[in-house]
Amino acid sequence: MTKSLPDNRPALLELHAEARRRRDRTPLGGPEYREACEEIAAIEVQIARIERAPMKPIAGQPAPAPKPGA
Repeated sequence: MTKSLPDNRPALLELHAEARRRRDRTPLGGPEYREACEEIAAIEVQIARIERAPMKPIAGQPAPAPKPGA
């Protein structure tokens, strides 16, 4: 996937649905199928990045303790 992805979840979900529809219309295992699968995966990674973005600490509260093994 060469185009850049949006940085907001609603737009990503729209692209995800479009890529799934495209994948579902193509023959299993063909080049278009694989391309759509790769696009879906890239979109899912971008969604995960957004959902796991670090939150800014609330003023007056201590920073969270680091997780074990981190």
